[in-house]
Amino acid sequence: MLTILGFVMIATFLVLIMMKKMSPIAALVLIPALFCVFVGKGAHLGDYVLDGVGNLAPTAAMLMFAIVYFGVMIDVGLFDPIVRGILRFCKADPMRIVVGTAVLAAIVSLDGDGSTTFMITVSAMYPLYKRLKMSLVVMTGVAATANGVMNTLPWGGPTARAATALKVDAADIFVPMIPALACGLLAVFILSYVLGLRERRRLGVLSLDEVLTKETEAADETVLVGAGGGTQGRAPRTSLTKNTTSGGAGSGTGAEEPVEESDDDDGFQGLDPNRPTLRPKLYWFNATLTVLLLTAMIMEWLPIPVLFLLGAALALTVNFPHMPDQKARIGAHAENVLNVTGMVFAAAVFTGVLTGTGMVDSMADWLVSTVPDGMGGQMGLVTGLLSIPLTYFMSNDGFYFGVLPVLAEAGQAHGVSNLEIARASIAGQALHMSSPLVPAVYVLVGMAKVEFGDHTRFTVKWAVLTSLVVLGAGILFGII
Repeated sequence: MLTILGFVMIATFLVLIMMKKMSPIAALVLIPALFCVFVGKGAHLGDYVLDGVGNLAPTAAMLMFAIVYFGVMIDVGLFDPIVRGILRFCKADPMRIVVGTAVLAAIVSLDGDGSTTFMITVSAMYPLYKRLKMSLVVMTGVAATANGVMNTLPWGGPTARAATALKVDAADIFVPMIPALACGLLAVFILSYVLGLRERRRLGVLSLDEVLTKETEAADETVLVGAGGGTQGRAPRTSLTKNTTSGGAGSGTGAEEPVEESDDDDGFQGLDPNRPTLRPKLYWFNATLTVLLLTAMIMEWLPIPVLFLLGAALALTVNFPHMPDQKARIGAHAENVLNVTGMVFAAAVFTGVLTGTGMVDSMADWLVSTVPDGMGGQMGLVTGLLSIPLTYFMSNDGFYFGVLPVLAEAGQAHGVSNLEIARASIAGQALHMSSPLVPAVYVLVGMAKVEFGDHTRFTVKWAVLTSLVVLGAGILFGII
């Protein structure tokens, strides 16, 4: 019964947010509370929620101060050179922009923290996507999938958890898996190329100078219209034109189709070279502080929440020594902080009920029991396949410390080593990074202003395909 209720609860949550019948925060709170009553443990709901909040509080604190820290770094111009480099590569070509998103997300993911990756990637790419009217779910989907593959780095979390749970060396898990993971990353780049071509066919290709020139002309035209300067009857202002003669665009008629500029277009605000928050004289201080912070995080000198708390306090104090300026910077990022931390604490209700009522354990036991005896010798494949849905529907801690030892024990009974099981277990991480139980994904969709349901509906199929590529490559190369 618990197994059925667990799957129904998860399915209900996903359906409601994908159909936009409930907001993610409301669904994360109300649905598990309702199912807790169905299970007959409504009296324990408070305990389950407090346990969940206690477990996720450090994560919420980390995200809160990480958003403030990297928000300040973006304000002061630390990442402007990266943005300019990406812009030079992309040249307002939708295909290049999507590929650039995947490359940037993969590179930044080397720090092992998904939230950092998404903050930097969205901050760099969001203005381009908005200005060119590109699909923002393409950006979030590509970034999340690329980060999911890179999340398997030994300091990223899953590999370390697998090594701890099965008492094997993390390097022995990760190093042999590099060819398979490289295939997964290549699949993400190919996916970004295909999605980029689709965006190019939809929008056409312009140079960045053309985009800005057209916008300047449109702005001048709007001024003339407002002044009554003989321009009555002109077409409405547009932000760019769709050139159907370039990039193999749709109809091939050569006509130019105006695309109306939305009122909420954020433009290139993040790239404004004259914004008052820039601190060029402190560039190397900020760069050094960031490198030191990431090094400390990788080397685990202090808990990550403590590192970001100290980093945010130091960054604010040095870059904005006057109290009103500090308050202004905190206020500028308050919306992101509230959205993300609110989502994390709401997710604590979901995970608290899943764990406290025993639904997670019951679901895991049922899935393991469904493996036929004849598949015992293929437990590596079975583990890899199970890792895809299980790491999506439960936390990494729940899977690696609760389910993986059971799978490893079954594998040992059929001659499959713990190392093979551990390697197979990280195959599903491409999908895991879009799980509603991963706090970092709320940073991604929040900063990109994308509905979580839209992101899920678009990303899941591509992330599953990428995970299958990793698993298939691991089997083909004899790693699993």
